[in-house]
Amino acid sequence: MNQKKEQWSSKIGFILSSAGAAIGLGAIWKFPYVTGMSGGGAFFLIFVIFTLLIGLPLLISEFIIGRGSGKEAISAYKTLAPNSLWKWVGRLGVLGCFLLLSFYSVVGGWIIIYSGLSIPGKIIGEGINYPDLFNSITSNPFITIGGLALFILINIIVLSFGIQNGIEKANKYMMPILFIFFIVLVIRSITLDGALEGIRFFLYPDFSKITGEAILYALGQSFFSLAVGFSCMVTYSSYLKKDVSLPSSANSVVWMNIFVSLLAGLAIFPVVFAFGLKPTAGPGLLFVVLPTVFSQMPFGHLFLCLFLILFLFATLTSSFSLLEIIVAAFSSNGKHSRRKISWISGFIVFIAGIPSALSFGALKNFHLFSKTVFDAIDYLVSNIMLPIGSFLIALFISYRMEQSIVKQEFFLSNSLSLTWFSIWRVLMKWIIPIIIILVFLNMIGVF
Repeated sequence: MNQKKEQWSSKIGFILSSAGAAIGLGAIWKFPYVTGMSGGGAFFLIFVIFTLLIGLPLLISEFIIGRGSGKEAISAYKTLAPNSLWKWVGRLGVLGCFLLLSFYSVVGGWIIIYSGLSIPGKIIGEGINYPDLFNSITSNPFITIGGLALFILINIIVLSFGIQNGIEKANKYMMPILFIFFIVLVIRSITLDGALEGIRFFLYPDFSKITGEAILYALGQSFFSLAVGFSCMVTYSSYLKKDVSLPSSANSVVWMNIFVSLLAGLAIFPVVFAFGLKPTAGPGLLFVVLPTVFSQMPFGHLFLCLFLILFLFATLTSSFSLLEIIVAAFSSNGKHSRRKISWISGFIVFIAGIPSALSFGALKNFHLFSKTVFDAIDYLVSNIMLPIGSFLIALFISYRMEQSIVKQEFFLSNSLSLTWFSIWRVLMKWIIPIIIILVFLNMIGVF
């Protein structure tokens, strides 16, 4: 049987949910500070090129594997390549999503608590020391674990309602609000005195500031930012009807992700330059620098509220996909209900996330390979497991999956020419595996 219990109700629901999976901390938190530290406009241009040449083909590949099998991540590879070791690609994806969600939820909890403590204070006009506030949140074990629990609880509730009534419905509301809030912030940002210098920094490509390391970092960011590599999109596309074009859907998701990256840069860098700050502030840019700046602006409390809600929504829409791949894998046999598996999976992720939540407080002096638990898991997932997963997916769709199925899924419900298919095949078969190897070697410090 190749029948799914649930499907996306519409193409737009699938695209918004897939875009929500891709648009998360990577696009709104990590991308701006990495761009700031890597030269600005030139880095952004290289990132866009690599996203189209690497991220888009990989995303199409995961879509093809998912809908071509009609199964979630683990079963997809077992169905398309029976009696083989390829099923471990799906298992790697589930494990990777589990580990990623365990520390991703810690950051999600920070955002909830940070918003809950700072928004009311701004509304009633209290002065807030944002560096102290952020440090007090991340170092307090009760606050961080409480935030972790609350963030995971929201995910469990949404996923318990299923694909259409849970994930799809949440994304249909949250993603448009995210875009609207972003546009409002961008308008305010670019109308500040001195904003032009920030716009120029972000959009004018000065290649003299680009290093080999920055180019390789843009390579990594290009496929990390699209939620490819852990088969999340395999699971999402397995719920997709046959009357939807996979290349067209992937193209929409990619351009939405690029658009959000553009909005993030336009919302942040004009503000940074208008207030005479440095764009190289690093990871604290969104939690410390920008809230401090907002507090100095007219109606700053309003824009801070919009920003924090936007930040929370982006984090949640990504976490839905991470938990879904786990829930789908363990509920596919039909022995247990989605609701039960959602609660059990969420509880296990919560327990696994506690060491990461304590990494900035009670366990700050405990290290694995000279890293805190939080940083060690982040490094394992982002620098090792994700490139390996992407590499194996490229090999699977190029050399193991039945090519008649690949071709059929690629051309379903579209009128693309054979040339586009040939270009995609060359990229997946030769170019992308080589590039991923280079990124992987750079990430682990070989060069």
